[in-house]
Amino acid sequence: MYAIVEISGKQYKVEPGEEVKIPLQAVDAGAELAFDSVMFLESDGEVKVGAPYVDKASVKATVVNHGRDKKIIVFKKKRRKRFKSKNGHRQDFTLVKIDDIAVA
Repeated sequence: MYAIVEISGKQYKVEPGEEVKIPLQAVDAGAELAFDSVMFLESDGEVKVGAPYVDKASVKATVVNHGRDKKIIVFKKKRRKRFKSKNGHRQDFTLVKIDDIAVA
């Protein structure tokens, strides 16, 4: 069983028991989250496609912790103009463990 769920404007394929990095959520570690924006659901060969969301479907998750990703380097250069810019960026994330995919 798996589902494609929309979280903070991004789509994630989730399965029960797996851990997923999602954009930072304003909740404490150990808190329960429920996502109702299920776009696709597959269970034992039975497929449900939402328009845009599947009715009465939800994904329940538990927050494991919060953190920051690896640093990425943003480098810009314009040739023959003496312009160079180098910046770094670290994205905040929330690590969640998918507990259950429920369809009522």
